[in-house]
Amino acid sequence: MKDGTAGIRYPWQTPPAEGEAIEVADGVLWMRLPLPMKLDHVNIYALDDGDSWTVIDTGFDSRKSRVIWQKLLDGPLAGKPVGRVVVTHHHPDHVGLAGWFQTEHGASLWTTRTAWLFARMLQLDEQAVPRQETLDFYRSCGMDEAIFKQRASERPFNFADMVAPMPLGFKRIKQGDVVRIGRRDWDVHIGNGHAPEHATFWSRDDHLVLSGDQILPSISSNIGVYATEPEADPLADWLEACERLSQYARDDQLILGGHKLPFTGAPLRMRQLIDNHHGALERLKAFLDQPKTAGECFPPLFKRTIDEGAYGLALVEALAHLNHLYQVGEVSRTMREDGAFLWQRIT
Repeated sequence: MKDGTAGIRYPWQTPPAEGEAIEVADGVLWMRLPLPMKLDHVNIYALDDGDSWTVIDTGFDSRKSRVIWQKLLDGPLAGKPVGRVVVTHHHPDHVGLAGWFQTEHGASLWTTRTAWLFARMLQLDEQAVPRQETLDFYRSCGMDEAIFKQRASERPFNFADMVAPMPLGFKRIKQGDVVRIGRRDWDVHIGNGHAPEHATFWSRDDHLVLSGDQILPSISSNIGVYATEPEADPLADWLEACERLSQYARDDQLILGGHKLPFTGAPLRMRQLIDNHHGALERLKAFLDQPKTAGECFPPLFKRTIDEGAYGLALVEALAHLNHLYQVGEVSRTMREDGAFLWQRIT
């Protein structure tokens, strides 16, 4: 199966069924867990360490996820314990059950320092309604008024809803490390943009790459700005990481990502991921001949209708592109009386 552009190929056309696994390389199992959103799945992997398994990412913490995990532990992973969990980045679909594996199965947790700090901080920060800082941030983005009123009065998404309690203690992974997983040595290269200090793993012994959400086929990872760091420029981080990681990409590598299907053709895909955002920036600049809020900038960026379910991710990605243009001096920013920023191209 080929992607629409020659050079990207999918060795498997269908993913593993619930509670089952596909062996994608010697001692490397590909599994899936469901997600309750438009992107309805996350890929997880288990690597055979001889007397135990290392699991790469975990899915959300939910009753359904734990039932599926038990099927996997009793089925494809039966006979050996999970000794280690490696988390590529802090997002809840990847770290959700890490604490459960630590407390219930005695596994050690390996991840980057930033991923652990973010995940544990957010897991402990439970809110019944959005904080004022978050509401002010929504206003600054020019959020749709009906969506703003709804979000202002309802319980926001909390990590605690989808991430199991995380005990103290983890092993840090950092840029330049070489780690032994699944009877292979892997070079650690750190990505950024989609999530800070996102770990990717590049096998020295064969053609495998564990890419998390840093390198995905057919979709582009969300690049967002949030109330925690409203002046951030994650798009610059993303472009830098993609350019840097592209030097390690080879056509024969099997990219095992966090979503969609495993694929080959990494050099082309890395170029697509970079060019996608450069194109979006050019379209956005052309659109800003008149002042616009972030909430008004969806058409040039996404070229499709954004429904309510995707609105939040679209809004933070629009702001990421605007912040980048502002940081490089290509747009101006002024605040409207209602607290919304207006952005306009500098001519």
